[in-house]
Amino acid sequence: MEKKRAPRNQTLTLTPDEYDFYKKKVLAQSDVHPAAEIVNRTINADVFQIIDDLPRGFVDLLIIDPPYNLDKDFNGLKFSRTSDEEYLAYLRSWFPKLIETLKPDGSVYICGDWRTSSCLYHIMKEHVIVRNRITWQREKGRGAKTNWKNATEDIWFGTVSDEYYFDVDAVKQKRRVIAPYKVDGKPKDWDETADGNFRLTFPSNFWDDISIPYWSMPENTDHPTQKPEKLIAKLVLASSREQAVVLDPFLGSGTTSVVAKKLNRRYVGIEINEEYCCWAEKRLEIADRDKTIQGYTDGVFWERNTLALQKKSGRTPRKKHTEQLHLGLS
Repeated sequence: MEKKRAPRNQTLTLTPDEYDFYKKKVLAQSDVHPAAEIVNRTINADVFQIIDDLPRGFVDLLIIDPPYNLDKDFNGLKFSRTSDEEYLAYLRSWFPKLIETLKPDGSVYICGDWRTSSCLYHIMKEHVIVRNRITWQREKGRGAKTNWKNATEDIWFGTVSDEYYFDVDAVKQKRRVIAPYKVDGKPKDWDETADGNFRLTFPSNFWDDISIPYWSMPENTDHPTQKPEKLIAKLVLASSREQAVVLDPFLGSGTTSVVAKKLNRRYVGIEINEEYCCWAEKRLEIADRDKTIQGYTDGVFWERNTLALQKKSGRTPRKKHTEQLHLGLS
């Protein structure tokens, strides 16, 4: 049954004709083989069925957002919570093979919550050099009367070797200066502007500037665990050059591929759910003409609640998408 949405709701939807149109753009599982051209494609497949057919050493950046160890329904595909030992065995069944797709100087990020984080660390240290753990604030979460509210998630960062790409200047954050410090009457490491005082800061491993996609954001979909474009953009910019290949084997609604395309990288997205693949394809088509990323303006990442200042800086985040895509449909 189609959901009734408020007039201002910008959540991505597909008409039946759009669904049929985008389904034709998706690469089927039966079409994946060692010689297949899979770069810049969305693949509708069970990653466990095609993992042995993926080329070795062709990926620059691997971003993995697997099912967390929770009871979750992904549009009919259910994942059931298991013990830590069983979840670690699940990771070991596919993680080493995905690492084989990386180049010798490649990087990997894997996402999880507090329950799975220890398992992710173990699987990472078995196969790559663990570089860091990023903790990002989800901004919202379900309250609990007998426990702390769960409002953060982790992303583990690793590399194949000590030779790897990392561009810290590409992921600096623009923050307000609360206590401006001057030397000889001049700002010390910050800029004084008519709109306030700001400093470009080096990124830490705690991110408190991420907004979860919600109904008034054009990037929003009905995927239950959709990652924000801003979050993925930090990973892509820090750990890949332009034209690098970014692989996401649990693509979901397409965020990694969309962000890679917006930032002039190549992508490979694998997703078992056909409808999610079609959502991804529609988002990729929108990205052809709209490359803005909410919270990322003028080459820097801004704090939350700075939309007005971002507009003044010369570029505005993505405007509301109200036009019907021209698909050539009769």
